[in-house]
Parts: sequence; structure tokens; C-alpha cells
Amino acid sequence: MRPARCCRLFHVARLDKKWQQDVYTSSMNHKTPEGQPAAALFDLPCACQNLRRVTRVVTRIYDQELRKARLEITQFGLLTALAVTGEANQKQLSAGFAMDSTTLTRTLGLLRKQGWIRARRGKDRRERLFRLTLAGKRKMAEAQSHWERAEQRLRRELGGAGWKNMKQTVSRITEAAITA
Repeated sequence: MRPARCCRLFHVARLDKKWQQDVYTSSMNHKTPEGQPAAALFDLPCACQNLRRVTRVVTRIYDQELRKARLEITQFGLLTALAVTGEANQKQLSAGFAMDSTTLTRTLGLLRKQGWIRARRGKDRRERLFRLTLAGKRKMAEAQSHWERAEQRLRRELGGAGWKNMKQTVSRITEAAITA
């Protein structure tokens, strides 16, 4: 059975009254990870806070499933990117994930320590090119079914149209934020 949806109209205005906008929000009646009803979530007018909240909740779902393969979603994402690209430098990975270099350095270091990726020198001495090792490919194969379960959990809640809409909206928001 699908959770009931409710929509609300909010009037958002800046304090200096330079702009005003009516905003529709939609929420689903289900429990948050802590067991609280979704209605307990704050109604936040801030795009950043709403996106950070949804990212925390979605990350928990993926991490719960991937934990069974002793991986986190950030690690799985980097392994996947290297599997797709074959080889990439840190600048390419940073740009592809819109991730700061410091966070990426930590995660790449952990993946190297586990033996799942290897680095070699690039054209210049400072550049490092990363690629999956055989152990990294095996780790991805081990984690694949757990990742698929996380995807299925979200797809089941969103439905086919909701899933497609979510992906399009996230892409538009990402592009808009990069150019803003």
C-alpha cells in the first residue's frame, strides 16, 4: 500500500520584501529513520537544508545495505566511477562528483590502503591516475546486490514516475547550483 501524500502551499518572502513566492511542498506519511513520523520533520524554506536532510536520509539507506559488503556509498561511488572511466585523475574525479579535493583524497587513500585501487604517475610528476585493481573489481561485484537493494527500496517508495522525476530534478538542481 502506498503512503498517503499531502500538499501544502507556503508563501515565502525575504525579510526585505524584494521578492515573494508561493511554494508547494509535498510530503509522504511514513516514518523517518529514527522512527518518528515524517510530519515531525521541520518545514524548512531553505533549499540547502532540505537537500542536506534528504541526502543524509538517502545516504543512510545506501550505507545500511552496503555495510553488508563492508563499504560506504562514497566508496562504492568512486569504485563505480573508476570502473566506468577505466582510469581518472583526482581533478576528473573531483569534478565528476562535485566533491572537494580534501574529502576525495581521504576516500582515495582508504581505497588504496584496502588494495581496491592503484595510482600511477600521470604526465606531470604531481598528477596521479587512479584505476581499479582486481580486488577492487571483486569488491564491487560483492557490493552490487546490496547497492541494488538500496535502489529498489527508494524506487518502491517513489514509484516509476517519481523515480524519473527525482533523477531529472536532481540533475537540474546540480546544474543550477554549479552555475549559480
